[in-house]
Parts: sequence; C-alpha cells; structure tokens
Amino acid sequence: MSKLDNKLLDEGLRELRRRLPPGWVVSAAPTHRGDSTTNAALAGPDQSMGPLRLAARGNVEPRDVAALADDARASGTPTAIVSRYLSVSTRDRLKERGLGFLDLTGNVRLVLSSPALWIETQGVDKDPNRQERGARSLRGAQAGRLVRALVDAAKPLGVRDLAAATSIDPGYVSRVLSFLDAETLVTRAARGRLDTVDWPALLRRWASDAPVPSRGRVTTWLDPRGLGALTKRLSTAEVPYAITASLAASRLAPVAPPRLATLWTWDADATAAALGLRPADAGANVMLIEAPDDSPFVGASEVEGLRYAAPSQVVVDLLGSPGRGPAEAEALITWMREHEGVWRG
Repeated sequence: MSKLDNKLLDEGLRELRRRLPPGWVVSAAPTHRGDSTTNAALAGPDQSMGPLRLAARGNVEPRDVAALADDARASGTPTAIVSRYLSVSTRDRLKERGLGFLDLTGNVRLVLSSPALWIETQGVDKDPNRQERGARSLRGAQAGRLVRALVDAAKPLGVRDLAAATSIDPGYVSRVLSFLDAETLVTRAARGRLDTVDWPALLRRWASDAPVPSRGRVTTWLDPRGLGALTKRLSTAEVPYAITASLAASRLAPVAPPRLATLWTWDADATAAALGLRPADAGANVMLIEAPDDSPFVGASEVEGLRYAAPSQVVVDLLGSPGRGPAEAEALITWMREHEGVWRG
C-alpha cells in the first residue's frame, strides 16, 4: 500500500498542476517509496504563497473520513486527500469536514484562504475500476425490504433476524450491512452486531439509489371530480392500495394542500377501473405504482377508512418526487424524529 500511496502522490501532484489556474504554481519535494503524505507549497500570480499537505489513500470509505480529519487537524496544515477514486458519499463527508480532495477521475475540490484559491471539478460518480462483488447500492426490491426493516424496527436487528423478517438470504443481508457500515449509514459493534441506524440518512440514500420508477411500474390518471371525491371512493374500495407521497404526508406533517394522489397497488388498470379514473399524460391528479412485492404495504395503517403507507415508505416516495415532494419529505422526517415511539415498532 505504501508503494501505491507513493505513486498516488506523484499522480496527484500532476493532476493538481493540470487543474491550477494560469499563473499558479505548486512545488513539492520528490516523493520516495513509503511516503503517504507530502508537504507542498502553492504560489499565486501575485507571489503569495501558502502550504498544502497532500495525503494519499488507495481507498477511502465514508467511515474513514473522521480519522482523516483528525490527522489533518493534528498536522496544522490545509490538507487534501488524494485517491484513485472517491465516491459521492465520501466526497460529501470530506466537504463536511473541511478537507480538500483530488481523485484521478477528475473529482477535485480545493478551497484555500491563503493564498485564496477555489478549485472544484466533476469527474465520475462510479468507480471505473471496481471489481468487488459486494453490495454497492440500495437498488432492487431486496435492498428496499431491508431498508424498511432497518428503519421501522425500534431496536437494531441482527443478520438472522433481518433475514427472517424479510425472507432474504443471510449472505445478502450481511453484504448490504457491510456496505451500509462503510457508508456510515449504520454502525456495527463487536462481531458485526448492528448498533445504530441513521434512519433519515438511510432513507435519503435509498431514494437516491432507487427512484420511484425503478421500484414499480408508474402510470398516471385523472379523476375529473378531484381528490376529495377520490378519497371518498377509496374508503369503500375493495381493491388493495396504500396511499403514499403528498396525500399521506399531509395527514401527519402538512406543508400545502396535496395536488396529486399517489397510491401503491397490485394492478394499476384494475384499480383505475374500480375508482373510475381516466388515463392521462397531462393534467393527471392520480399516480398509481404497481408494487413488485408486498413491502410498500408493510406497516400500512387504516385511518377513517383510508389505508396509508408507513411513514418510512412515504418519505422515500416523496424524496424522489418532483416539485415540493422533497420539502414535504423533510417535514415528515422532522415529525418522525419527534414521534419515533409512534411509528417505529
């Protein structure tokens, strides 16, 4: 690894020189085998100068960032992390900790006050050389069931309990938990036992990795009599459904009157026929999502004759919605933080 770090430092310096604005110069002593850091000096066009410490790491996960920040603080020098590739979540953690970074795909962020310099460029968001087979996202029905189980449980569940609760192979559960641990979405104690779950961050990551169209077939419809008439018919409807998104969130954390009713269902055409809906591309006020399994219905509750999806399901559906959906999701997350004893079983 020390040989790799040494090579990364040399390549990182070349990449930095290529990214500097005209008139800027970076100088550093030659690196040697075993070096994982180097102290450089930056000089601007006005001859102002300042130090910059480059720290090479072959692989950086979000859980590594806290230790890197402590190391940088102890050095007393502005620090930039150099790596082969840095994931989006790792880069976000580095920004939060005030660390610069540079990866060899072109993801660069360097903000210095002396001399005054700001460089930020976008590279790639997927590791072009990754070969490992472990879980790397929360896309897919099985990952979604695991997220719901992790978020909704009042106490963290072990691998076997999660596997039993979701009917998923324990090996897959273990791989997903390792991924979530690396992304600092969960923490694990001795022997891999699950300790804590950062459920708001986990829901946000699930929404990012698995937008609504990837989780079910989406169709849009029009109820010409409006949402009030629709909810009256839903209260007596004999088709399976679960209300989600804005219409569900407005019951717990209203932001504005809902303009679109979103329902999870098994068969969109049968549900639309039962409710008297018309197909509509423009001007739709109803969205039906066909569920790939029963997870969107797990934890649903009935209130005044209407069936609502669980808050965790509602949040992730809102986060991927257009318009004010994300703002409604954040309002619901705030409500959920204040009422964990109500919705976590």
